[in-house]
Amino acid sequence: MTLAAALLMLASCDDDTATLGVDMMPTTDLITTDYQVYKVKTSSYEAGSSVLARTTKSYLGRFTDPETGTTIKNDFMVQFHCDEEFSMPDIIEKDSCISIDLRLIIDDFVGDSLATFKISAYELNKQLDPNADYYTDINPADYYDTEAEPLAVKWFTLNDRTITDSARWASGHINNIRVNLPNELGTKIIRDYREHPKHFTNTPTWLNSGNPCSKGVYFKLESGDGAMAYIDIVQMNIQFTYFDEGYQKDTLGMASLAATDAVVEATRFENSNLEKLLNDTKSTYLKTPAGIFTLATLPADQINVKDTINSAKLTFTRYNDKVDSNFKLAIPTSVLMVRLDDYLNGFFENYNVNDSKESYLATFNSNNNTYVFNNIARLLTIMAREKAGGKATENWNKVLLIPVEATKDSNGNIVKLNHDFSMSSARLVGGDDDELDLEVIYSNFK
Repeated sequence: MTLAAALLMLASCDDDTATLGVDMMPTTDLITTDYQVYKVKTSSYEAGSSVLARTTKSYLGRFTDPETGTTIKNDFMVQFHCDEEFSMPDIIEKDSCISIDLRLIIDDFVGDSLATFKISAYELNKQLDPNADYYTDINPADYYDTEAEPLAVKWFTLNDRTITDSARWASGHINNIRVNLPNELGTKIIRDYREHPKHFTNTPTWLNSGNPCSKGVYFKLESGDGAMAYIDIVQMNIQFTYFDEGYQKDTLGMASLAATDAVVEATRFENSNLEKLLNDTKSTYLKTPAGIFTLATLPADQINVKDTINSAKLTFTRYNDKVDSNFKLAIPTSVLMVRLDDYLNGFFENYNVNDSKESYLATFNSNNNTYVFNNIARLLTIMAREKAGGKATENWNKVLLIPVEATKDSNGNIVKLNHDFSMSSARLVGGDDDELDLEVIYSNFK
């Protein structure tokens, strides 16, 4: 088999429609003319403090990456959803609350579970708009009275030391942070339910009811370092005693309101010490959440648009960690390659997903330590034609590599892409000293 035939066979194995029609042609009508390797320059790109924060989780803590020395601090605001089936018993003893608390259910965490933190809970005095987009640089001071006393203050560790080891490791135990509130707040909610049940008809009526915490709560991180908690659920629990249907007194009851997709959860992210990574000319970085992307400049002006680009492969290789630590960060699982202009013009805001034309998705291959984009031929063709047609913008040949979280439907199709807000990091081959190889196979017809 000749080299040309081998290259043609290799290219025809790719299912990208840039080769549509090529595979159908008789081999006598097709000649593989060239296999070229082009150089791709990459650099680190600061995501900036303002990244669209569409996520179903909240984040709380402060953590310093042992590998890079960068630090991230998170705290958050949250609203509560009032289910349409919300109800309280007909007869509550004295219409009074015996306890009320906020539960922050921890789904996972990074760092030292014994690190000590202090948070304050503040009532919001301005409602978060459920139809608005919120970004990682949101300013909580715009939504609560900075001169007000907090509803509560809580010292905690992620591994709850107030319970026994047997209880902590029991199968039914749910790791959570419990913040106790003054009982009079719960009593006010119970009595408002009795007097104005319409305030609890649904979420909008609850948010506008004027009840304690009805506009939401800000969990402010006051101190602590060494861990980051992923908060899956935030729940407000109001406990009371009531008369049951048999008129038995002192039956313990509870009413709950929880944060769901129907209301806003807005996390503030603060990154620090990123300058060293951004100024590194010997490699590039991916760092989440809201940290660093990798920018690549594709040599589309060198592409021969007169021939068909049968295949174009670009590989990003990860360096192994230099520091051995029990708390090292995970590696981003999925990365999106998207044109810089498309990102700046609202790729995520417009709910776009990868289209295999101007945006592509790759998954980390742990065996080879790589992210591989097997065929970006259509993207190179589009770029080259824009340049040739005088339609190129300033960023016409630039793409970003962005860690993302993909949501799939029951058939495995990607229906939503969001920024990856987990704690992860990767150092990639690239920078000024080590350009990447873009492998291109051309073909044309007799």
